[in-house]
Amino acid sequence: MITCIIAEKPSVARDIARIVGATSKQDGYMEGCGYVVTWAMGHLISLAMPEAYGFSAYKAEDLPIRPNPFQLVVRQVRKDKEYVSDPAALKQLKVIRSCFDKADRIIVATDAGREGELIFRYIYQYLDCRKPFDRLWISSLTDKAIREGLSNLKPGNCYDNLYYSAKARSEADWLVGINASRALSIARKGGYSLGRVQTPTLAMVCRRYIENRDFSSMPYWKLSALMEKEGVSLKAIGITDYESEASAQTALTTLRSQSRLKVESVARKVGSTPPPPLYDLTALQKEANRCHGFSADKTLSIAQSLYEKKITTYPRTGSRYISEDVFEEVPALLRKIRETLPTPLNRHSVDNAKVTDHHAIIPTGETPSGLSADEATVYQMVSNRFVEAFSPDSEEERMQVRFTDGTNIFTWKACRQISLGWKAVQKEQATEVEKKEDGDEQILSPLPSLTEEEVLPLVSAEITAHKTKPKPLYTEATLLSAMENAGKEVEDAESKKAMAECGIGTPATRANIIETLILRDYIQRDKKAIIPTEKGLAVYEIVKDKKIANAEMTGSWELALAAIEAGKMPSEKFSQGINSYVSTICEELLSLTPEQKSYPVYRCPKCGQQSVGIYAKVAKCRHETCGFHVFREVCGIHLSEDNIRDLISSGRTSTLKGLTSKAGKKFNARLVLGEDYITFFEFENKKGKQRGR
Repeated sequence: MITCIIAEKPSVARDIARIVGATSKQDGYMEGCGYVVTWAMGHLISLAMPEAYGFSAYKAEDLPIRPNPFQLVVRQVRKDKEYVSDPAALKQLKVIRSCFDKADRIIVATDAGREGELIFRYIYQYLDCRKPFDRLWISSLTDKAIREGLSNLKPGNCYDNLYYSAKARSEADWLVGINASRALSIARKGGYSLGRVQTPTLAMVCRRYIENRDFSSMPYWKLSALMEKEGVSLKAIGITDYESEASAQTALTTLRSQSRLKVESVARKVGSTPPPPLYDLTALQKEANRCHGFSADKTLSIAQSLYEKKITTYPRTGSRYISEDVFEEVPALLRKIRETLPTPLNRHSVDNAKVTDHHAIIPTGETPSGLSADEATVYQMVSNRFVEAFSPDSEEERMQVRFTDGTNIFTWKACRQISLGWKAVQKEQATEVEKKEDGDEQILSPLPSLTEEEVLPLVSAEITAHKTKPKPLYTEATLLSAMENAGKEVEDAESKKAMAECGIGTPATRANIIETLILRDYIQRDKKAIIPTEKGLAVYEIVKDKKIANAEMTGSWELALAAIEAGKMPSEKFSQGINSYVSTICEELLSLTPEQKSYPVYRCPKCGQQSVGIYAKVAKCRHETCGFHVFREVCGIHLSEDNIRDLISSGRTSTLKGLTSKAGKKFNARLVLGEDYITFFEFENKKGKQRGR
């Protein structure tokens, strides 16, 4: 009997082939010992575009387009101005077909998750295969994990609900993305791209940017008082915010006249802080962005590479916990990474109920070698968090004291570290985080002894000036948090619950959503911040009040997809809801009135009339007989409105930087309008001219 094993990537296929003894290398597969092992190279098969159903032109009467059934096609790539089947995908599909044909049964070894399931099922359906298949479901690629997985295969139909969920997600994204993009493009006579997940994410970025940009900062003043006890300086902060400096000055005068403060209350409490839970993908991405400036996409790529090198477990997980059976292996894993922890180990990250398809990202115990600097950084993060998670709680004594001068209240806070516990793993980093979390808390050892009614002399007092601050612009880390916890952005309790569980997108897709928005020039990175582009803001202004931009919708969808996966909802019911929703968004977007653009008008240098308009691609005179025009794309740069205005009013622009010659060389020059109203370049410190365009 011949068994075909299909993996998602060649590297994984090679590992499995070695274990089952398929050591004979062929073109696109390996064979031996009764096995043929091949691979899929990611998504080889996808849903056909509207053109395949006869909808090439954009027409309002065609919307919404609802294929029934959806057609599957080989992965498409762009060639010239059209899309064609990817030759590499065609070649590998031919190999897979021959492997399926010669096999008696199939073992599915694509990544153990929603997308991995869909990759195989689409290939299986496209090739019209009828062979029985079993599922290999593993969370790491160590030899031990693969062997255990192969001896515990499950029938393929055990994962039918996972496939139904993946298929429903894929078709819903197609229906929303295609129909919404076409509807808006028709209504506004332009090229627009909208999507089920990307548009609510864009809306979040734009909303935060506008809040930040339009925030009106207000000044306020606070009092602070310095005292001393047992040789320790105590800086107490007034709880009142003064709207004027004069009122703060009056309070300061009162305080100085008293020249002492009385202890109103003392609160001391010993408490423990559990270690942070293990990483899921989103938590790892946020921390890598905050500490090392890595993009979410970069962190995912590194985590995938570490998984394929067998030194960490499956990265696309939404769980920050491990199950009881994995916990049994933790002492051995700690020994392998040369760590010794006091027993019993902390069980804070152990919870069977909170483990989804895959447990949290942890080391496999394999010795890392040949890692790049970035891979070593992420591996160290995973390894450190693993050690922290099973270390003892840290223990602290906290103290909060309220003082009064008879009129104003002041507070002073301090902390004494009793035992570091998990914080000892990364002592410096833990201290830095604590300082940021509570900037007013002093770290002391020991804490001073203070009692109620005790009076302390005032050493000094001052006024400090402050300004109200807007919510900060999103960084990649805080945007990931917002996507993960989108429940905070909605009012309805049920929707909040849905998105607390699922958020916008999934851990596996959030990085790609951000990158897609950047690729489409809707958002951009500005140092550490994520901000919208002009194009992104323009799209947001159009759709901000429409359902397509509503985060609640995404939350309800993600919850429904999770219900399909759990076998609690038939996918047909989900599809009915999507079809209804698509009709609504098409109606909303098609009912938009065409945008009335108002362009400023300038005096034409050629005919003298007030008739030159500046448009997206050209500045031109509106008098047909005149013919004056200047294209805005010049040697690889786009002329701004200021550039065009300077050119037609004074005859030359300021120096344009970063121009590219036909030979591909960069240069700087002014654009000058000649007597014949044709432009040419004028180079600095050179008398020669280069005739333009």
